[in-house]
Amino acid sequence: MEIVNELLQGAWLLQLDKFNDQRGLFVKTFSHSFFNKHAISFDFSEEFYSISKKDVIRGMHFQTPPFHHEKLVYCAAGAVLDVLLDLRSGPDYGRTVSLELIADNPSLLYIPKGVAHGFCSLTEESLMIYKTSTEHVPAHDVGIRWDSFGFDWKCTSPILSERDLGHPSFSDFETSFIL
Repeated sequence: MEIVNELLQGAWLLQLDKFNDQRGLFVKTFSHSFFNKHAISFDFSEEFYSISKKDVIRGMHFQTPPFHHEKLVYCAAGAVLDVLLDLRSGPDYGRTVSLELIADNPSLLYIPKGVAHGFCSLTEESLMIYKTSTEHVPAHDVGIRWDSFGFDWKCTSPILSERDLGHPSFSDFETSFIL
């Protein structure tokens, strides 16, 4: 496991070690000692996964205080265009970063509190794994509308849930996240 770069303040891209042999592939996706060594505090409370068809957009999701959380996300099958939107007050408020997460090149995103997360599936079946530092609390599970913050998803026929279509726009969002 190796830190590749900092995408936003406190949001890290990590390259995962992979081991191939005649049996297939083995990837370590979490190491408590590695995180401690790099002063990244993360204790997870829940783990989820989603399987998405090509052109599915999920996002931009986050939980509000006091149930806000850090996330670890990775693509275990397929490929996605992953997007982060900084919701923390400060100079990076509203800044977005994106990158492709590809199962064949295993990497992991550490997403801090106050950063919304979403992705677009680039393949017919993308498997995304999420670990969160707090449990899911439906009343605090919210989002920003996917097309309201100036990001070009490069997807001409997106498939979205009713819930994601109903999120408020970024211009209507008032942050409660302090950097």
